[in-house]
Amino acid sequence: MLSGTILLYALLGGLLPALLWLWFFLKEDSQAPEPKWLILAAFLSGMLAVLLVLPIEMLAKCVSSGIWPLDFSNPFYTVSFCRDLPAEIRPIFLWATAEELIKYFVAVAIILWRRAVDEPIDAMIYLITVALGFSALETGLFLLGPLGVGDVVGGMVTGNLRFTGAALIHTLSSAVVGFSIAITFYRSYSLQFISLCTGLVLASVLHALFNHHIITGSEKVTTVVFFSVWLGIIGLLLLFERAKRITRPRF
Repeated sequence: MLSGTILLYALLGGLLPALLWLWFFLKEDSQAPEPKWLILAAFLSGMLAVLLVLPIEMLAKCVSSGIWPLDFSNPFYTVSFCRDLPAEIRPIFLWATAEELIKYFVAVAIILWRRAVDEPIDAMIYLITVALGFSALETGLFLLGPLGVGDVVGGMVTGNLRFTGAALIHTLSSAVVGFSIAITFYRSYSLQFISLCTGLVLASVLHALFNHHIITGSEKVTTVVFFSVWLGIIGLLLLFERAKRITRPRF
């Protein structure tokens, strides 16, 4: 039985790093900041996306491993199965694609249709916020595992790894989708659709490659992957600068 203290620590372990990254990225839009209530809505939307994607990932696990019916009796089933499956049957690309699609569709349904999204950079800001909300709840769920059995050190290691890796890959992949929207913000619907599809594919592949190397790679490979993600964040800052310079064409 999980105590309230453990739940609180897990929640804080997920929220605090995500909020720190959110503060960092919101500074990129400091000249015309978004409404705070919409930022909050986007963050909570990302947390909702976790609940929507978990059944898809559980189904993928059961189908790929031949387990049926679904086992809902284990509360950690959906957040631990990726560590239990043999490498050859892990549907990594399916999971990554599902997460990217769900994050995008949640953002569209709740945020991106609003009038407040009136600049190209706004798409990046809101999709990154959704991604950080997703990462916050996902990290909290992962922390329940080690904290639930009294492994505080394991929880700290898990939280640190997700702070430096998993949270950033969610941010980076969603930023790719956001930039694909930003780059064609003032263009035709057909170009917007092509750019969006390209962005979703790139984000899914990027996310899947990260997951694959983290799950199956050696310690050296993992270090290289984490370093690459940090380089990707530098690239993300350059994408922000590019998005700020996108203006409506004059005909």
